[in-house]
Amino acid sequence: MSSLSKLRIAVVAPPWFQVPPLGYGGIEAVCELLVEGLVERGHEVTLIAAGTGETSGTFLRTFAAPPSGRLGQSGPEVLHAALSARHLLDLDVDIVHDHSFAGPLAARGRSIPTVITAHGPVTGEMGDYYKALNDVTHLVAISDAQQRIAPHLKWNATVHNGIPVAEYPFQSEKEDYAVFLGRMSPEKAPHLAIDACRAAGVKLVIAAKCTEPDEFTYFEAEIRPRLDIDVHYAGEVVGLSKKKLLASARCLVFPIQWDEPFGMVMVESLACGTPVVALNRGSVPEIVTNGVSGFICESEDELPESIKRVDVLSPHDCRKAAEGFDAKRMVAGYEDVYRRLLEPDSQG
Repeated sequence: MSSLSKLRIAVVAPPWFQVPPLGYGGIEAVCELLVEGLVERGHEVTLIAAGTGETSGTFLRTFAAPPSGRLGQSGPEVLHAALSARHLLDLDVDIVHDHSFAGPLAARGRSIPTVITAHGPVTGEMGDYYKALNDVTHLVAISDAQQRIAPHLKWNATVHNGIPVAEYPFQSEKEDYAVFLGRMSPEKAPHLAIDACRAAGVKLVIAAKCTEPDEFTYFEAEIRPRLDIDVHYAGEVVGLSKKKLLASARCLVFPIQWDEPFGMVMVESLACGTPVVALNRGSVPEIVTNGVSGFICESEDELPESIKRVDVLSPHDCRKAAEGFDAKRMVAGYEDVYRRLLEPDSQG
């Protein structure tokens, strides 16, 4: 490569949803924003993904239709990795940025740098997996908290996920309901959001994906028995409807039960001027400033009182906090990673 002014970048998305996703698909949404942002900055970007790939980059397809119904199964993941590797053989690029699970296994067979973003857990078998790839890939965290959980891994950088903040409607006048946004799982804990809002005397709207067997099981065991006039289950809410729901809410309740590396819904809420009431796990203190853009609780018992008190927080402060996680900052962060890796002697 003679010049670093224009980079040739291959972005590999996971196979499960198209890019951009029609609904659920947080990693795919990040891939879209990354491709669009890099193209806007003058780079030549190729997206390798399933489905239609409606971005400004060049598109190479693995599956004609994303295998969403087989989410988490090894077959589609491995086939996607194999097809992606075949596409990459025919590409003349400076760097590969792989967001899939199995795709980085092919990094050992190529000379150009491979960046991987750890979008999920980095402990247990996943930690062992990333460690086994540390000598041939360049690992990026999505929060400092994620790095602290796995200090034994060789981290290249932290780049927070981002959203296009300007596309989120800001609203200073709120309605008297709280919202839970996410998916049906004990780790996300919408049942705790119900209990906390009920104790606070505040209505709750649950907007959550519930399409997989484990999600149905959790819903029937923990959510359906709790539904009443003060709790509305809206199903999965996406697009403009999701943004309007967040903008009108008095707060987002985020009773996370695991050290989630980055809670995108918190940034989406803040962008709408809506504060976050969350438990102190994972990336929460990196996104929410306690007493300014929300309340960070040390225990579930603190949630109800915090939900009652959100009126003292400024929607403008929430919006300002979200601007620190704008997609443009994410794109610039990854561009910096790419450029550092492509400097002479950086691989040694």
